[in-house]
Amino acid sequence: MAKYLLASASGMGFLCLIAGLSPVQALPSSEITDNNVAVNQDDGSSQKNDSHKSNLINNISSKLLIANESQQNLSSVNQQQKNQDLEVDSAVNFWQPIIPQPASSSPSSYKLAQVTSVSQLSDVQPTDWAFQALQSLVERYGCIAGYPNQTYRGNRAMTRYEFAAGLNACLERINELIATATGDLVKKEDLATLQKLQEQFAAELTTLRGRVDAVEARTAELEANQFSTTTKLNGEVIIAGVGASGGAPNNSDPNIILVNRVRLNLTTSFTGKDSLITGLQAYNFLGGADGQGSLQESLGLASPLLSASSARTSFEPQFPGLNVNTLSGVGANSVQVYKLLYIFPVANKLTLFGGTAAETSDAFPAITPFYGEGQESISRFAGLNPVVRISGGTSGTGLASAAGFIFNISPNLDLRALYGNPNANLTQKSTTEAVPGVSTTPLGAGLFSGSSVIATQLTFKPSPAFDIGLNYAHSYHEINILGTGLVSSDIGALAGVAAGTPLTLNSVGGTLTWRLSPKIALSGYGAALFVDAASNSVNASTTFTSWMAGVHFRDLFKSGNTAGILFGQPLFRSDTGGSAQLTPTGENRATPYHLEAYYRLQVSDNISITPGAFVLFNPEGNSNNETTTVGVLRTTFTF
Repeated sequence: MAKYLLASASGMGFLCLIAGLSPVQALPSSEITDNNVAVNQDDGSSQKNDSHKSNLINNISSKLLIANESQQNLSSVNQQQKNQDLEVDSAVNFWQPIIPQPASSSPSSYKLAQVTSVSQLSDVQPTDWAFQALQSLVERYGCIAGYPNQTYRGNRAMTRYEFAAGLNACLERINELIATATGDLVKKEDLATLQKLQEQFAAELTTLRGRVDAVEARTAELEANQFSTTTKLNGEVIIAGVGASGGAPNNSDPNIILVNRVRLNLTTSFTGKDSLITGLQAYNFLGGADGQGSLQESLGLASPLLSASSARTSFEPQFPGLNVNTLSGVGANSVQVYKLLYIFPVANKLTLFGGTAAETSDAFPAITPFYGEGQESISRFAGLNPVVRISGGTSGTGLASAAGFIFNISPNLDLRALYGNPNANLTQKSTTEAVPGVSTTPLGAGLFSGSSVIATQLTFKPSPAFDIGLNYAHSYHEINILGTGLVSSDIGALAGVAAGTPLTLNSVGGTLTWRLSPKIALSGYGAALFVDAASNSVNASTTFTSWMAGVHFRDLFKSGNTAGILFGQPLFRSDTGGSAQLTPTGENRATPYHLEAYYRLQVSDNISITPGAFVLFNPEGNSNNETTTVGVLRTTFTF
């Protein structure tokens, strides 16, 4: 019985192949393929479509009918009647195997004898898309022949008569094959056994049919009520308890606080290769222009403006509670658009991107495994090289309007670059001053004026065990800041120089990750920021340096769990020139250090809990400050 079914299935596939190879219409090569053809789905991904062949057969069959009906409508009924006899004769010549006959004057003497090789057809070339299929039909099955002039005419539209004649010839051939292969194969005993099995499993078959019907109904309901055929929604919710001790002398320890950050991301694809990312965010961190209510301010480790500090957590925005573009306040848990970015390929190796709410980290891959604001390190220091964070490059609020490119030089090497400007939507810089020399639009105005940054990263993977990232950034700032949010000296980068002094910065850095094994990796970075006054009336310069090294563990104690231990030096003034001070007045200069450990417990696919702590030695480069410990218990929900 199995052989009979197999032979029948082969026969039907053979018939449909005949229909597909008929000269009615040549389908594009993307339609004629095998079972493993990749087809675009609604979500923009590609998957293997096992039912493609049957769909292709149905399409070809319908195209045969449509094409022939269209052909008949193009000519008059009288003309059809006039040519019927000729068409029948042509159909016989074209399809049927022909037995060689002695030469005579009868019409049959003009028929081409059955070809034994497709090479005998003068207009069929090995480069033709259907050459292999035609070769099989001619040489294996022998149910297609050529015209008397030894041509196949593969691009010619066939008539219904030709189709009927060809189909009949092939059916006869298939019947011969089936009769030869399956003679006396099916017996009454087999049929009785099948009937008995069908009766025995009637209940199971009914249940299975019901389940299939339920699945089909559910699928139809989901398709009718789906969110979008082009857009996917994902989100992240972080709820964390944060406590700290130490800080500036004569300060009491702050209370433990409970904070949250919620992000919803809509990713839309219009072509299956591009992405429009729209991100919404809300958080309840406090700070504002003077840092009031922030943990850093309570410790006495924050800058007097904008609350920059080395005590900041990884998931905290750089300017909490503040719209830094206009120095206006942002209420707790106010919904903001923190991401608006469009990414699209323009060539095989070149991708462009642009948007009005973007960050450097959107374009540059994170080399270190400690990066992951909701999943990995708990401090802002550990996640990324400071050069990536320069000029508000990772503000957490999509500060800049940016545009750039990604150039995949090779599978192991790519180059990325961008231009960003935080106040591209402002036409004029405000003349009102927030503090002497600092406008209420402190970052300037216009797309190509005011504060800006040009950043680039070369990512190199010399082997599967190594990831290397080299960074360079050139920045111009309207005011005296670095824009990293990493240390209190970020504000007033040129110590002893007025806050309204514009700066130029040239920053270089490198990040390396070495995977000793699939579960253990060494990672670290180094950075140098060269800061110069951009005012003709001021001669001042400062160099900041920073470094970090650590060990990252995967699947520690349980699959899915990760951990990290790291140590390094936060940004620190290593050199100054001109009127810039190396040590601000009232401080006792000392090299700062950062020690951190965390363990992420993967509770389920969507929930993780990360306890961790980091210790600051000589916080903010001032030995007058007490050793500070910040503890975090972070719970992250993803969907």
